[in-house]
Amino acid sequence: MSRPFVPLPPEWIPSDARPWRSADTGRWLAAAPARWAHPLWSFLGLLAAAVWCTAAAPLPPCTAAEPCGADWWGMAFTAVVPLTLYWVWRQPRLALTGLGVILVGTAVEEGGFAGLLDPSGLALLAAAGWTAAALLHRLAAAGRQRQYAERAAGPAGHPLPAAAHTFRRGRFSFMLAAPLLAVAGVGLWQALEEIDAYEKWAAGAERITATVTGAGGDDEDAYVLTAAAGNRTYRVATDYPEDYPPGTAVELLTDGDRLRLASEPYDIFGWELLMLAAGLPGVAFAVNGAVGRGRSVRLRRGRAPVLQVLVREGHEDGRTWVYAADDPAASTPILHFHSLHSFVDEEEDEGEYEYEDVEGGDDRDGDGDGDSAKLTAEHLAEAKRELGRELREIADVFRGTDPAPPLREALLFGAPYPGAEVVFLTSEGGEPAVECSVTPVKPVAPGLRGAGSRPRERANGSRPVEEIAAAMEPANGPRTWSADLGSRGVGLFLLLLEGGLTWTVLDDGLSWTSWQVLMLVLGLPWLIGSVSTAFGWRVTADHGGLWVTGAWRVRRVPWERLGGVEYTADRLRFRLPGNEKLDLSPVGPGLPGRRTGRRPSAVRAAEEIRALLNRPELRPAGNAAPAEQGMPLGPVVVALSVLWAAAVLLLL
Repeated sequence: MSRPFVPLPPEWIPSDARPWRSADTGRWLAAAPARWAHPLWSFLGLLAAAVWCTAAAPLPPCTAAEPCGADWWGMAFTAVVPLTLYWVWRQPRLALTGLGVILVGTAVEEGGFAGLLDPSGLALLAAAGWTAAALLHRLAAAGRQRQYAERAAGPAGHPLPAAAHTFRRGRFSFMLAAPLLAVAGVGLWQALEEIDAYEKWAAGAERITATVTGAGGDDEDAYVLTAAAGNRTYRVATDYPEDYPPGTAVELLTDGDRLRLASEPYDIFGWELLMLAAGLPGVAFAVNGAVGRGRSVRLRRGRAPVLQVLVREGHEDGRTWVYAADDPAASTPILHFHSLHSFVDEEEDEGEYEYEDVEGGDDRDGDGDGDSAKLTAEHLAEAKRELGRELREIADVFRGTDPAPPLREALLFGAPYPGAEVVFLTSEGGEPAVECSVTPVKPVAPGLRGAGSRPRERANGSRPVEEIAAAMEPANGPRTWSADLGSRGVGLFLLLLEGGLTWTVLDDGLSWTSWQVLMLVLGLPWLIGSVSTAFGWRVTADHGGLWVTGAWRVRRVPWERLGGVEYTADRLRFRLPGNEKLDLSPVGPGLPGRRTGRRPSAVRAAEEIRALLNRPELRPAGNAAPAEQGMPLGPVVVALSVLWAAAVLLLL
């Protein structure tokens, strides 16, 4: 009897390594943070308070004594707010630091902590207090989970596999951060250049004191002030006309060609926006990489706790899901993270390959060239077969028909807790495989609705015929599969697209251009066929075979002519003798099945027809009546399209 998972060779497992059993994982999961500490509540509260404080804070007027120039400290404080909101989710310790900076910065802006006693300030204090309590609770829960994991692993520690020491955590984050921070640096450089150019210009400009006499709109974005000085009147642009009511004294700078307000020296808002837009994600990526690198280095320095677990790669998102060692059914996931393989650095031998002489080989000149050529040809053929196999596997992944990854026995190095870095060792093809986490560990804790996260499998993923057949019972009448909600949704979208195309083509009456003719000839027939299939596809199975209803006809496929059936993306494909194929497309995506908990009709059709093909005893006893065989909707859609085209011509 085969084992339900890929085992580790016994010699790879240390004698003192303990299995992480369900009783221990249950205590570990029970120590997870409470729902009130979910980051969403802290995020929403802190965001609302920050928006309120920003809206309630009065903007200081621009004056010659305090011009509206660069405010680097203010911009840095502004950047801390979104970073803190992000760290509430990802980095609790850094989020606590960010909260402190926000409170101190707001108090400084308000002239002291007494300024936080207005309604908006009290809301910020309340949100910060709630967030701090939630963050501390999460950190305490992570500490308890780490203790439970270390207790389950026992006192023994083991060095990490050699391949794990070559892995450099955080490289991808640093690669993303570098160009973003470089762009932010360019923005800072350009802003400083603009400031320096203005200061040089202002040093040689003439200063004029004038009195504002009025303001008028120049266009939608800029305003113009009218100011008088002696017998002269000046018109100068401003971004804040509300700061200069009539009678206000202003200082003007001019060199004869340019005229500016001394209170509004330059405009570097665009460069500041660029610095924030590029710098914020750049800092976030860099911090994530640095934190991950630091934890990874600490894990590799000494001996780490080791737990025997079961792991599986998620079929949908590629995450690594960890299960208890005594849960071969993989019914209760414990934690998850993303991981990458790590390999031992080995010096590749660039010398010559030596081959043994093959008796009877064609080596007429005695230098072994015949044997080498023979072996080279064999290697090329093997490489070609391997490349073809890999390309087929990649194609299966994109089509969604690749088999689900197997459950594997593994050694988990490092105490798992939220935010931790871990390494695990498994067996792949009898060879050791080492993978290192590239995202922090996340426990499968109850979510906002009470249910924890689970591995998501593809709705159209392959299932064994035995599993499908076990859920089916022999039927007296025909079995039928037809368009479901997802397929009809696709049909409705295409029908609207067809209506819009018809309107576009007929917009100028019957005087068509070449591109309109091309759209009519190529686009309209395809749309009509696709709409008809999406709304009306149907497959009926009876004792003699299948009735396949498409857009224009109903085809009979006897069981003896059916070579197989598969669902890929939005297509049902029936394989027939002589490489002949019968396709139904579109038949709907697999997404509705994930939401309703039921597999899409096209997916069920492919699975159950495959079971009927391999298990004749499950086929219906009778044959389908004409009314049960289906009716093509193509002629109906054509008639509706003609009526719509006539209506469009009458309306235009």
